[in-house]
Amino acid sequence: MYSAAEKRFIRINRITIGVLFLVILAGGVVRSTGSGMGCPDWPKCFNRVIPPTDVSQLPADYETHYVEGRIEKNERFASLIERFGYHKLADEIRHDESILQHEEFNAAKTWTEYINRLAGVTAGFFMLFTAFYSLKYWKKKRAITIWSVLNLIVVVIQAWLGSIVVSTNLTPWVITVHMLLALVIVCIAIQTYYWATQASRVAIPQNAAFRSIRKLAFVGLILLVVQVVFGTDVREVIDHLKQQPIERSNWITSIGTPYHVHRFLAYVTLAVSIYLYYRMRKLEGQFSLQVKYATFALVLVILQMVSGIVLARFSVPAFAQTFHLVAASLLVGAHYYLLLLLSPPKSVDRSAETRGN
Repeated sequence: MYSAAEKRFIRINRITIGVLFLVILAGGVVRSTGSGMGCPDWPKCFNRVIPPTDVSQLPADYETHYVEGRIEKNERFASLIERFGYHKLADEIRHDESILQHEEFNAAKTWTEYINRLAGVTAGFFMLFTAFYSLKYWKKKRAITIWSVLNLIVVVIQAWLGSIVVSTNLTPWVITVHMLLALVIVCIAIQTYYWATQASRVAIPQNAAFRSIRKLAFVGLILLVVQVVFGTDVREVIDHLKQQPIERSNWITSIGTPYHVHRFLAYVTLAVSIYLYYRMRKLEGQFSLQVKYATFALVLVILQMVSGIVLARFSVPAFAQTFHLVAASLLVGAHYYLLLLLSPPKSVDRSAETRGN
C-alpha cells in the first residue's frame, strides 16, 4: 500500500512524535525540580560541551561573565517584543533584578538541565529527518512536505526561545510560551502523520451521528486547550509563590481565580470525554480506531484528575507536577488525533496530485 519511502517517512514521523513527548517529560522534570538554571548559559553548559560535576571545574568568575551576556541578550529580546507593541513586558524584562541573580552550582540540577537539552537536540535531529523524508510527498501530497519543513522552522524558534528562558532567569510567561509552542510542534507532527497514513483507514460514513460526534470532539479539544492555558496560569502563580514567604501547604489556597477556573474546566472536560466515549462505543463497529483513542483520551483525563487531586491535597509534590504536565500533553495529542480521525476523508492536496499525474 505504501512505497518504501513512504513507510520510512511514517516510521520516522511516528518516532519523532514519541521523542517530542520525551522532551516534554524532560522539561517537566526540569521545571518541577527547579533545575532550569542548572546551566546558566546556552547552548553550552558552563561553556563546556560536557557539564562539570564539581564546583572546582567551574570557569573563573563565571557569574559576572554570564550575567553580562544575559543582559545583552535580554536587551535584544526586550527590543523585539517592544516592536510588537508589548512595551510593558519589555520594560519588566529590562528592570527585573532577579534576572541578574545567579544560583549556586548544583551538580544534580546541572545534569538534569543538560539531559533536557540533549533530549531537545535529539528531537531536533528527528525533526530534520522528518522534513528531509517528507520531500517524497512534494508531488503527491504537498501539504505533508510544507508542514514538515515548517515544523522544523518552528523547532528552531523553540530552541531560540529556550535560550531566552535561560537568559531571563526562568521568567514564568516565557516558560509558558515555550510550553505551548511545544504542544504546537507535537500537533503539527501528528497532523503530518495523519495525512501520511490516511490511505490505510476505512472511510467513515457521513451521517448525522458522525457529524454530531465530530462537533463534540471539537468542543472537547477547545475546552482542553483553554484548560491548559489556565493550567499554565496556575503554574505561573506557583512559580511566584515559591519566591514568597508562604508555606508550601498554602500554595493552592493562595492561587485564586486561575485555579478555580482550571479545576472547573477539568470537570467539564471529564464530562465531555465520558459522553464522547459513550457515543462512540455505541458505534464501535464503524469507529474501531476512533473508539481506541477516545478510550485513551478518557483514561488520560482521569489520570489528570487524580494527579490534580494529589497536587491539591499533598502540597504540590514535584513528581505530581511532572506527571500532570506530561499527561496533559499526551491528552492534547490524543484528542487532536481523535479529531483528525473523525474528519471526513479527503485528499491532502488534490491539485498537487493532478499536477503530479
